[in-house]
Amino acid sequence: MDTPVQGLSLSIILPVMNEAECIASALSRLQHLRRQGAELIVVDGGSHDHTVRLATPLADSVIISTCGRAVQMNAGAAAASNDILLFLHADTALPDEAAHAIAAAIESGAHWGRFDVEITGKLRMLRVVAFLMNLRSRISGVATGDQGIFVRRTHFEQLGGYPPIQLMEDLALSDMLKRRSNPACLRHKVKTSGRRWEKHGPWRTILLMWRLRAAFRLGVSTETLARHYRS
Repeated sequence: MDTPVQGLSLSIILPVMNEAECIASALSRLQHLRRQGAELIVVDGGSHDHTVRLATPLADSVIISTCGRAVQMNAGAAAASNDILLFLHADTALPDEAAHAIAAAIESGAHWGRFDVEITGKLRMLRVVAFLMNLRSRISGVATGDQGIFVRRTHFEQLGGYPPIQLMEDLALSDMLKRRSNPACLRHKVKTSGRRWEKHGPWRTILLMWRLRAAFRLGVSTETLARHYRS
């Protein structure tokens, strides 16, 4: 039997777009957290498939928003009722002990944090990619959306939420948050799909992301970066 996690007031926010193939399984994995007291909010960016219909019975609320991950996550945060916000991709699965790990981090004084990541797929190289992502994140204090970013709601609101940009919103939020405090880098691992790396090749994908991050740091507009990412 699932029992509430003492001291944790958690809202889980999933931005989605045409995720009919995986949304039911993604939300089913989170039902034990709802039974532990977490709130589950799905924010749809205008799906043309059955995402909304499939999500509705498995979430506390389903919100229709303008398309754009940052905009959608901000809409979910605005509708959230609880004190800790956890932003989660539909193809990312939380570890069983996620709620307890977040509660422990918050109780120890953390204002925000993320999980280590494991990338699922057939390519052995994905283990190396995940290791490098976790190491870079731990050294830089920057988290990616694949790692399940959680943050105190007061901090998130004081910073104005995610910048309404088309790409790199997770890096931008991390930059703002780490100016206030270091993240809690949890060793517990979320599992995220390796389909992007398998489709385009791991090295090609890594080099693309490095180029995009470097360009973002140099001030290239996120509209330009988004066009390169989609192409």
